[in-house]
Amino acid sequence: MSSGLPRASASPLKLQFPQSLAVYDDYAAAQKAVDFLSDKEFPVENCMIVGTDLKRVERITGRLTTGRVAVGGLVSGIWLGLFIGLIFALFTDEGALGVIISTVLIGALFGVIWALVGYAATRGQRDFSSIATVVATKYEVLVEHKVAAQARELLAQLPGATPNPFE
Repeated sequence: MSSGLPRASASPLKLQFPQSLAVYDDYAAAQKAVDFLSDKEFPVENCMIVGTDLKRVERITGRLTTGRVAVGGLVSGIWLGLFIGLIFALFTDEGALGVIISTVLIGALFGVIWALVGYAATRGQRDFSSIATVVATKYEVLVEHKVAAQARELLAQLPGATPNPFE
C-alpha cells in the first residue's frame, strides 16, 4: 500500500528513475537552473545536482626545509601539550600552571622530533607543502522521470538557456 510519501528507508540522495535535465560547466550555473525551477514552483525535491568528471587539484603552498618542518612540529606539539596540560590541570588541586608548562614543553619536544623523523623518512621525495581537493569538472542536473518533461519546458524559459537536446 503506497501512501504517496517517500519511504523512510529510501536514501535522500537518490531518485527512483532519474533523467538528465542539463549539464553545466560550473556549480553556480547548475544551482541557477534549479533555483529558476524553484521560482517557477516546480517540485525541486525531484532534482539532484551531481558533480561528475572528478579531478584532484593540488595547490603547492611552499617549499619544505628542515627548519620549516621543525617549526611546524614545534607549533603542533605546543598545541597538543597545551590541550593535554589543560585537561590534566582540571584534575590537579595544586600546581596547575606547572603541569601546563611541563606538558607544553614535552609536547613541543615530541612535536619537533616526530615531524623531523617523518620528514627524514620521505628521503627528499616530497620537499613541498600543499593543499589538495577533489573537484568536479561538470555538474549534471538530474530530475525524476515523472516530472522531467515539465522541468525541460520550464528550463527552456530560463534566460540564456541552451536549446533542449531532446527535442
